[in-house]
Amino acid sequence: MQLGMVGLGRMGGNMVRRLARDGHRCVVFNRTPAAIEAIVGERVTGSADLKQLVAQLEKPRAAWVMLPAGEITEAAITQLGELLDAGDTIIDGGNAFYKDDIRRAKSLKAKGIHYIDCGTSGGVWGLDRGYCLMIGGDKEAVDRLDPIFKTLAPGAGDIAVTPDRKCRDPRVERGYMHCGPSGAGCFVKMIHNGIEYSLMQAYAEGFNILHGAASEELPQDQRYQLDLTDIAELWRRGSVIGSWLLDLTAMALAQDPKLSGYSGFVQDSGEGRWTVMAAIEEAVPVDVLSAALYARFRSREKASVSDKLLSAMRHGFGGHVEPKAGQ
Repeated sequence: MQLGMVGLGRMGGNMVRRLARDGHRCVVFNRTPAAIEAIVGERVTGSADLKQLVAQLEKPRAAWVMLPAGEITEAAITQLGELLDAGDTIIDGGNAFYKDDIRRAKSLKAKGIHYIDCGTSGGVWGLDRGYCLMIGGDKEAVDRLDPIFKTLAPGAGDIAVTPDRKCRDPRVERGYMHCGPSGAGCFVKMIHNGIEYSLMQAYAEGFNILHGAASEELPQDQRYQLDLTDIAELWRRGSVIGSWLLDLTAMALAQDPKLSGYSGFVQDSGEGRWTVMAAIEEAVPVDVLSAALYARFRSREKASVSDKLLSAMRHGFGGHVEPKAGQ
C-alpha cells in the first residue's frame, strides 16, 4: 500500500523503514529537511510540506501523523483535514488524549474523512521488534489499512498462543487490535502507559531497597553489598518478574552500574495523569497507578537510585532524554 507519514522522529522514521522493507510505498514530511534526506530512497519519497505530501498520495489517501501530542499534532491534523478529500483517512499514532480523538473524528466525519487513533507501543526498538498497535475508528477504514497495521505489528513470533482463544480475533495474536470506535485505541494505550508507570516504579523501588541494604544505619550483620547488575541479570532468567522492562534495567546497569549518567529527573508525558483522571471519572480505585505518577512528580525535587532507574528505563525503551535543569 501507499502511506503518507508526517513526523520522522524516534518512531516515525523507523516505522517508514519497516513499511518500505515490506514493500509498501511511503511519502514523508518532517519539519527538519535532514530527517527527510536521511530516509528518502527506494519506496520512500520526500515532500516539502503537507500540501505536496497530499498531492503525491493516491486516492483513497492515508496520512499517518506521528508527532508529539498537543498543539503540533492538532495543527497537522487540522491542515490535513483541509487538504484531504472524502474517503481519505488520517491516522494519529501519537499519545493523544482519547477525548481529543473523539472530537477530531466527529469534525472530520462531517467532511467524509475517516479518522483512526492508533496507540503505538514499541519505542526505538520497533524497527526490528515491531509495534504493538491499539486501534480506534470505524471498521471500514481500519480494515482497508490492515496491510499497513500487519506490517508494523510484531507478528506472532515465538510467543505461544494463550489457551482457549478459539473464535477470537487472530490479529491480536500478531500484535494489533481494533479496540473499538473513535478514541478507543488511545484510551487503551493510555491505560497501557499508566500500567507501565506502575511496573517501572515497582522495579525501581525494589532495586532501591537492594541498594540500601549496605546502609550504615543497619546492624553490621544485616548489611549486604549487593551487585544490582548481576541481580537484574539473574531475575531475567526464570523469574516470575521477568519482562522487557527488566531486560532494559539489566542493560542500563551493565552499561553504567552506578547510573552516573542519569540525574533521576523523571518526566511524565501525560498518559499517567489522564489514566488517573479516567479512573476518577469512573470511580475506580487506582492506588498503585496514582502513587507511581506522584513518584514522578517527587523525582523532580530529589533524585534517588529508583528515580535514576526509571529515567534509564525510559531512555532504554523510548530514547527519552532527560530535560536539562529548569526545563
